[in-house]
Amino acid sequence: MLSVFQFNRNIRSLRRYRQIVRVLVKYGFEHALSLMGLSRFVARGRRLFRKPEPELTRLSPAERMRLALEELGPTFVKLGQILSTRPDVIPRSFVLEFARLQDQVPSFPFEDALDQISRELGRDPEERFSFIDPEPLAAASIAQVHRARLVSGQEVVIKVRRPGVVEAVETDIDAMMGLAVLAERHLPRSDIYDPVGLVKEFARTIRREMDFAREGHTIERFAENFAGDPTLYFPTVHWDCTARGLLTMEFINGIKVSDTAALERAGMDRRLIARRGADAFLKMVLTHGFFHGDPHPGNVLILPDNVICLLDYGMVGRLDAQLKGYLTDILLAIVQRDVDEVISLLLYSGEIADTLDTRALKRDLAGLIDNYYETPLQEIEVGRVLLEFLEVITTYHIKFQPDLMLLAKALVAIEGMGRELDPTFDMVEHLRPFMKQAVRDRFSPRQLIREMNSNLLSYFTLARNLPRDLKELLNRINRNKFKIDLEHRGLDRAMREFDKSVNRLSSSLIIAALIVGSSIVMQTDKGPKFLDFPVFAFMGYTIAGFIGLWWVVAIIRSGRL
Repeated sequence: MLSVFQFNRNIRSLRRYRQIVRVLVKYGFEHALSLMGLSRFVARGRRLFRKPEPELTRLSPAERMRLALEELGPTFVKLGQILSTRPDVIPRSFVLEFARLQDQVPSFPFEDALDQISRELGRDPEERFSFIDPEPLAAASIAQVHRARLVSGQEVVIKVRRPGVVEAVETDIDAMMGLAVLAERHLPRSDIYDPVGLVKEFARTIRREMDFAREGHTIERFAENFAGDPTLYFPTVHWDCTARGLLTMEFINGIKVSDTAALERAGMDRRLIARRGADAFLKMVLTHGFFHGDPHPGNVLILPDNVICLLDYGMVGRLDAQLKGYLTDILLAIVQRDVDEVISLLLYSGEIADTLDTRALKRDLAGLIDNYYETPLQEIEVGRVLLEFLEVITTYHIKFQPDLMLLAKALVAIEGMGRELDPTFDMVEHLRPFMKQAVRDRFSPRQLIREMNSNLLSYFTLARNLPRDLKELLNRINRNKFKIDLEHRGLDRAMREFDKSVNRLSSSLIIAALIVGSSIVMQTDKGPKFLDFPVFAFMGYTIAGFIGLWWVVAIIRSGRL
């Protein structure tokens, strides 16, 4: 077992494996674990949970998996939340169920928070803060937030990383990676879901989220992108009180965007706030390619003069120039109800398998667009349309960038807030000038010259390296060093099953030989005897019986009679 988990050799990781397997067995996933070669751990789990709880048997697999993730703790809850944004790799029922996962954990003691602040700053917290509120404003699996005051008298909030969370997360990532490797090797069609790739993506995401210094730089990047824009405000980061496990930033005293009554009492212009919010978000996406990934109402405050302030920058999305252009084309084709253009863009993206039924895909996309054919443009919810579009293409196992799903969910949140503030809110109207500008920028002389220079440089590099590469290839052929590596996917499991079958057949032949030989010895009535039976015959029958009984037990435990 340890040879399989080469990267998990410490006791804590192995203990965590056992915990994970026990929980998965408890919620009825022992068959998948057995297929992954964890039969020994499954047998131990069965001894603990011989009879599943009656209420669990009535739940769907997605519901049982959600409960298992919640019981396994915050890291697995985070994994489920991220998977809820990936309908291209997990079934829709699991996506909907994982969206219900809540990051709810009790706060840790204030004394531990002070110790953590002291370690991060390398000095006594009293040297930087004149006051820290012992009661946290919020608590999550990675950190909790306290209100505080600097020695200079400025009001701030501090985000303190939970003690021991880094070690716990790394242990869980090791366990996830071990299970992902086994799933990729043993489970049928696991290559569709790319379990190892999913764990790597999750590891990058959660490690970034645990680095609060990175979050501080993210805030400053947004502030730089919107420098000179009076409609947005970003909190100031206090770098002398910030580290990888500690973030100190300006305290913002504003009105939550969802508190429409308070906005009315303060004399705010709700329609203006909706327009400014939509324009700011679309500028993030289509101009900067760097957007806030979690703009729910709790993260949006309204300041005097209808100024918008965004909070919590732990989750952000990124779109490179190519993906921005692709997104622009897709949105234009959907809004213009051009199914052929949508299919053409999907084919051009290179994410479609050769076996894809393009006729069925075209039919489903046409059905999606027909649902909005009679809908006035001002009533179309762009985020909802984009979500439904991504859901359609995921049924055909067409993969897309995770940031696109994050963008679709963020758009849904922005449109929901916009319509709450202004019932006449029209995202398409806000989107139109950005789309036109994106098309103009793409075909501007400057952009065409830049693309031409880039292509010429690529061709020049290819021409410069081609003689050397050809020479190396010919030298390898002349020295008989030219090799082609072929990878046979999915044969490991077949070979193991074949070995098991051969072993069982060999054992059956041995048992048969022992029985036949013992019967012959019994007939000869020669040699030493025990209870009037030849000893050698008795020994042969006994050995054959033990081997046969052992194989019967092994077959029953494997669950495949």
